[in-house]
Amino acid sequence: MIPGMSTPPPRRQPAGAAVLREDVTEAIRAAVFEELAAVGFARMSIEGIARRAGVGKTAVYRRWKSKLSLVLDLLTAFAAQGLPAPATGSLYGDVRALLEVAAHALRHPVASQVIPDLLVEAARHPEIADTIKAALLDGQQGVAALVVRDAVARGELPPGADPDRALDLIVGPLYWRLVVVRTPLPEGYLDDLAASAVAALRA
Repeated sequence: MIPGMSTPPPRRQPAGAAVLREDVTEAIRAAVFEELAAVGFARMSIEGIARRAGVGKTAVYRRWKSKLSLVLDLLTAFAAQGLPAPATGSLYGDVRALLEVAAHALRHPVASQVIPDLLVEAARHPEIADTIKAALLDGQQGVAALVVRDAVARGELPPGADPDRALDLIVGPLYWRLVVVRTPLPEGYLDDLAASAVAALRA
């Protein structure tokens, strides 16, 4: 500083540099899922998301440059949460626990609308396809690998059991029933499906 001159006052942050409010961000994220379920990705718009979230379009564009980047961000965040790995002490218990978690997620009204729509859009947008793979497949493959590894260690499955086959047998029928055919699960369905999957894995 030059002698004799007073210290200049601190500079004020420009208005545009304000910290983004987390409650607004969460409101927008919730609105995206609702908008996807209501109109689908192709018809979804930033205007509709902002209106549903109760904010201006500018609040959305400050956080995401487009609806595609917004959806990809949500899917990435979902993938980061991961699927809890069960540790019940038995193969049947682990498979049954996985089915319970998967059924709860797939029966959610928003998920039942959003997932099929995004799978269709994945054929048009490679970015969506890659992110869906990470969100819906990679995490579940990791959990299936842990379930198979523990079952092999306990002697419930032979060495070399295939985790990918395990995942197909466990989750595939449930996804078909809840997302594709869209029929309610009868009493005891998850118990029977878990027993059938275990029997198939041991065959």
